Amino acid sequence: MKDYMEEAIKEAEKAYKEDEVPIGCVIIHEGKIIARAHNSKIAENNSLAHAEIKALHKAQKKLGTKYLNECEMYVTLEPCAMCAGAMVNARLGKLHYALKEPKTGCCGSVFDLVSGKFNHKVETESGEKEAEALKLMQDFFKEKRRKL
Repeated sequence: MKDYMEEAIKEAEKAYKEDEVPIGCVIIHEGKIIARAHNSKIAENNSLAHAEIKALHKAQKKLGTKYLNECEMYVTLEPCAMCAGAMVNARLGKLHYALKEPKTGCCGSVFDLVSGKFNHKVETESGEKEAEALKLMQDFFKEKRRKL
């Protein structure tokens, strides 16, 4: 079986190299990666260009549907409110995230949008490859502070 979180980390590394916050994401359907994305808010000058939003859009386009009940998302950081809301609206089947986000995480840390009282609940699992995701994030922000 393919290590999907490792693929999400590869996407996060692409963001890092592009001087974007290193968050990467892949979406799986029937055991295959159907969408991959990484943050590109700076490059696109677009506050909506989060890895999760981009990957959801690609997956919906690939499958020709707005609902992703049979899909699983692997992302390196706990999604924010916008991304969590998009997952509920897309009816994502399952979410896996590596690293908790204690300041803005909306899948259990600050708030839990994905298992709230909405029309759809997203099954959630966290902690896979947490150390790798944490190191990437810490290295990125250390480098940013050093440049200042």
